[in-house]
Amino acid sequence: MAKTRKRLPFKQNQFVVYPAHGVGKIQSVTSIEVLGKQTDVYEIYFRKDKMTVKVPIAKALGNGLRRLSTPEQITDALKILTGKPKVKKAMWSRKAQEYDQKINSGDLVAISEVVRDLHRNDEQREQSYSERLLYEAALERLAREVAVIEEVEELAAMKKIGTILASRAT
Repeated sequence: MAKTRKRLPFKQNQFVVYPAHGVGKIQSVTSIEVLGKQTDVYEIYFRKDKMTVKVPIAKALGNGLRRLSTPEQITDALKILTGKPKVKKAMWSRKAQEYDQKINSGDLVAISEVVRDLHRNDEQREQSYSERLLYEAALERLAREVAVIEEVEELAAMKKIGTILASRAT
């Protein structure tokens, strides 16, 4: 483990993005026994979900674990929200599957596209239950990363995103 630690892409107490869960913080880098074999893992804590995930270091990058976005990437992602929603002519089940894949990709741009496409203003038709769930999941992932990067509370990040979305209607 001592040799491996020097070349690790992530460090203890660093915020990272895990595609399936969003923003988490590496609590420790440790070694555990799995099926009789020692495996080095990152222990990542997701505060919002009150959950810890152990990710094998050897598979971390392959599983999509990544550093937080840069402020420039955040700016680019937020610019996407000002664009016109792209509505595809497809069955909802197919579109929902695509949105879910984008959310779970961990890619901030793809998540912003989902937020942009599924956002509804007050005067627009109401969302279905599944549409609302996908929208809220994407919005939450985007807000968490914005909050950590901009060092604000998640609620403040949500308000900022809401303001951007509201401004596109005018």
